[in-house]
Amino acid sequence: MSRKEFGAKPFSFPQPVFIIASYDEDGTPCAMNAAWCGISGHTKVTMSLSPGHKTVKSILKKKAFTISMADAAHVVECDYFGIASGNTVKDKIKEAGMTVVKSEKVDAPIIQELAVCMECKLISYDDQTHLMKAEIVNVSVDESAMTDGQVDVSKVAPITFDPFNNTYHVIGEKVGDAWGSGKKLTEK
Repeated sequence: MSRKEFGAKPFSFPQPVFIIASYDEDGTPCAMNAAWCGISGHTKVTMSLSPGHKTVKSILKKKAFTISMADAAHVVECDYFGIASGNTVKDKIKEAGMTVVKSEKVDAPIIQELAVCMECKLISYDDQTHLMKAEIVNVSVDESAMTDGQVDVSKVAPITFDPFNNTYHVIGEKVGDAWGSGKKLTEK
């Protein structure tokens, strides 16, 4: 087998596409697209976010934000959140045709059109590394994305970022059961 080398790059699959949202200083909701984000503990999340983003500036002031999963139905709007700058576009959420409600758990907006949302409180931000750590205080899911009381990944249709080709892909096909499929190897 021949291998192509890409050098030291943040290339891995899947990279979830998250929409990070907060309120700015005058209460206008702001949002950005971020792929460098991951669960880093039972109720913790860590992200690499540049301080130049208006959303990051707002998070640092408010100490709260939401993280919504981008989905296939809203790929255009979610990509727009990564293209347009909140430093020049006053209300990207409104421009994208999306709406928000205020979280009951943190001082941050929940984007109503995106089914899955983590509501977070800021723990820390490192100005040197740009690593932001937060505590997840609640996860809310729109009932339209549920089947028989369970979150249905096919209804959520979350997208991932392909850094090799700068494309988005939808997740949805079940290929196995966690803590179950591997039991076939333990039964030998």
